[in-house]
Amino acid sequence: MNNIRQEFTIKDLENISGVKAHTIRIWEKRYNLLTPKRTDTNIRLYSNKNLEKLLNIVLLNNNNFKISKIAKMSEEELISQCKEMAINFLHKDEAINSFKLAMFSFDTVLFNETYDKLLLKMTFREVFKDVFIPFLEHIGLLWHTDTLIPAYEHFVSNLITQKIQINTEKITSKTSKSPKTYVLYLPENEIHELGLLYLNYELNLKGNNTIYLGQSLPFDNLNHFLKSKNEYCIITYMTIMPYDSKVKEYFKEADALLKESEAQFIAIGRKTDLVNNLKFKSNIKLYKSVSDLLKEL
Repeated sequence: MNNIRQEFTIKDLENISGVKAHTIRIWEKRYNLLTPKRTDTNIRLYSNKNLEKLLNIVLLNNNNFKISKIAKMSEEELISQCKEMAINFLHKDEAINSFKLAMFSFDTVLFNETYDKLLLKMTFREVFKDVFIPFLEHIGLLWHTDTLIPAYEHFVSNLITQKIQINTEKITSKTSKSPKTYVLYLPENEIHELGLLYLNYELNLKGNNTIYLGQSLPFDNLNHFLKSKNEYCIITYMTIMPYDSKVKEYFKEADALLKESEAQFIAIGRKTDLVNNLKFKSNIKLYKSVSDLLKEL
């Protein structure tokens, strides 16, 4: 844990919690809710404990607890009240806040309790679309503000991955009669697979055959499917790779290999915008998101 981020600026706290920096300063001055240390130039620096406390305060405040009442709680009372609130929430925004708290405190139990509570009133598909996707989008925004470090994202992404895999396993035992098989992979050096994993779940849920090849696969490893006379649809998801400067080259190479094949090729992700003007000789289709593709399947 030595590489875990130990200090946050007030702007970091604003980005993570959604509470304006001005309001955080007022809570500090009026109620002594947070006690940051200060640099020689009087810049506030907040600890992990400060961040966890702020997220707990926000959770209670969003559920009609007045700041004046929260300020009178001991640390133990605050944590206890939030634990109870987190597993008895009524709104998806509270669940997202609970997941944020679990992420920044590396709390697997809180994550699972929150997830299990969601499943009492939502299907897994609804949890993923209505809660996990907005949560992951918020994580993406935190990356752009330099608030997040990889350890936080890896922790929570692995937990969500587990949930997708468990739910996929429940439905893949069914025998599909579909003549088409979907082959899913990520380009070489691409490791962000949550979107592809969820697509694999959706395809199986719809009764399709899938072959999941996972992360960082060189394109020439697909030769078996390209040369086959069976009906294959190859799907990839591009988040980071290929680099923007290499995207057109990647698709040109793919197009050259696919034009002699009966396989269909689908690419998903914002990087597809970079090749919208290319004219393909093979059966290549482009989609910005998994949701856009699912609308047509």
